[in-house]
Amino acid sequence: MILDRQLLLSNAQALTTGTVFSTNTIDLASARDIGIGDNLELFIRVIAPLTGGTSVQFAYVTSANADLSSPSIIVQTPPVPAASLVAGSEWLRVQVPALSDTTSRQRYIGVQYTINGTFTVGTVTAGLTLDREGLAVYPSGLNTAGF
Repeated sequence: MILDRQLLLSNAQALTTGTVFSTNTIDLASARDIGIGDNLELFIRVIAPLTGGTSVQFAYVTSANADLSSPSIIVQTPPVPAASLVAGSEWLRVQVPALSDTTSRQRYIGVQYTINGTFTVGTVTAGLTLDREGLAVYPSGLNTAGF
């Protein structure tokens, strides 16, 4: 996966308590190419395990404000239990939907983290990428009996 610093929404961002937003936003009104014609994917990856809290709900949001206040939720996960928030786990890995209507398409996009309980440690990284990183390892189907 190739990451573009300008497409990172959270870069090893610590999550502790309450509802917080990604430290960075993407301004859709600025004149730049963020992958036009390509299928962008949103990813949220746990970098350091989140411990001490109960759960986190991850949401891809859009807002008229750079601080993401008054966000509109595009897509979100159910609350993910703390036991599942281990290093390397990914949440809300989705293809970024085309926001064609003006109520859905606001100027800024980012991520909202709704935290239940209080996490004492743990960080996440979120952003947009063009290429999917994924590796599925399956057992060999080669029959070696009789060799």
